[in-house]
Amino acid sequence: MVHSDIFGKNVGDYEAWYARYDAVYKSEIRALREHFTRLPENITGIEVGAGTGRFALPLGIKEGVEPSDEMAALAVKRGIEIVKGYAEALPYKDVHFDFVLFVTICHLNNVKKALREAFRVLKDGGLLIIGFIEKDGEIGRSYMEKRKQSIFYRHASFYRTGHLKRMILDCGFRDLRITQTLFGNPDEITEEQAPKTGYGEGSFIVISALRR
Repeated sequence: MVHSDIFGKNVGDYEAWYARYDAVYKSEIRALREHFTRLPENITGIEVGAGTGRFALPLGIKEGVEPSDEMAALAVKRGIEIVKGYAEALPYKDVHFDFVLFVTICHLNNVKKALREAFRVLKDGGLLIIGFIEKDGEIGRSYMEKRKQSIFYRHASFYRTGHLKRMILDCGFRDLRITQTLFGNPDEITEEQAPKTGYGEGSFIVISALRR
């Protein structure tokens, strides 16, 4: 992952964003949680780029990988076990987890390498789950227009859903499912939104795929 020092120096701003956009945050969590229904109970998995534990905690994820010490410290306070590491070189043995979650792919140095690492550490039948801001969505376009003024998105790389789908398939994953949420401007989203199947309307996309 890139620029962990930027996140480490701005933990307060990061947390404040989620407090301000609570309905947006809850809509993202709801969309992600829906994909976990593809998994059986009593499973083990990780969030890669766990940050402050904002996503791991409500999704019941007990462990994550995070390069920023400052972000990790807050995640630990929230009860998440954090291993320092990077998405492109996960510090785990092969065939180890039932699921791997990413919600920060726009901040990775090499997404395809990270996907291959996820494939490596997943068990056969394990699930990859990725939540991301669609490059062509309303929010993605806004972030790119204002990226020079943004602390967090100045160095981010946004992806189109079609491009990410091809990368996921190229890395050996199968049986993709896609849902979307965040319909409209974040400043106008005041209630939690229900996700819809497919993509092309919402700004936040969730893709899940099985390791076969």
